[in-house]
Amino acid sequence: MKNIDKKEVNSQKAPKAVGPYSQGIISKGFLYSSGQLPLNPSTGKIVEGGISGQTQQALDNLQAVLEAGGSSLENLVKVNVFLYDMKDFPEFNKIYAEYLSEPYPARSCVSVKGLPMDVLVEIEGVAVISD
Repeated sequence: MKNIDKKEVNSQKAPKAVGPYSQGIISKGFLYSSGQLPLNPSTGKIVEGGISGQTQQALDNLQAVLEAGGSSLENLVKVNVFLYDMKDFPEFNKIYAEYLSEPYPARSCVSVKGLPMDVLVEIEGVAVISD
């Protein structure tokens, strides 16, 4: 099997990986982020504030990983969102729209039975690397 070109991305401004995965991987001009949880990177604790506070922190963590890899939220082309409860979808969208602008990236949003550490949201993305 041929090795693909890939480079690991790590940011001190995002929570450390708590398992056998990287915060992000760069390959062929794209940065693929792992799912970002609403954890304070300094304490490793879940932030307070319900879905609003957790969405903000997850997006801040995603932004930190993207920036560490030479990209940004503006360069996102695909986002996957995992919500614990779809009743949080309107508030999630409100916060999400404060962080991103048109043209918005393509996005999937699904409700899941559970998330790590019982958080309310997890967000991952694929972004183009800035030139």
